Amino acid sequence: MASTTRGKRPLSPHLTIYRPQVTSILSIIHRATGVAMAVSMALVVWWLLAAATGPEYFALVDGLLTSWLGALILIGSAAAFFYHLLNGIRHMWWDIGNGFEMQQVTASGMAVLAGTAVLTVILLVIAF
Repeated sequence: MASTTRGKRPLSPHLTIYRPQVTSILSIIHRATGVAMAVSMALVVWWLLAAATGPEYFALVDGLLTSWLGALILIGSAAAFFYHLLNGIRHMWWDIGNGFEMQQVTASGMAVLAGTAVLTVILLVIAF
């Protein structure tokens, strides 16, 4: 039989109760970059399918992806990739039992952000 006190229990903590911390923000960004990379892969598949479809359709898709909007999407995709890669390495470091002190967690998070920025800029310099 169902408990009659069910409606009187406190609600689970959620984003409006906790103040954002470095770890929670980086976790949310990690998930968002995973989704962004999936969308980027869909664009790559679209580009390849356009190439297989014919020159007219390929010219349309290629023109879109090489426009300023496409360049912005490419830069964002690169940043998402680098962030996801570096944060994944950070998580593997944690998986072997290292870096759990709060100071180390914050420092490694900031290192991931800095590394993302540096690698994205390096890629932009090489590409353009």
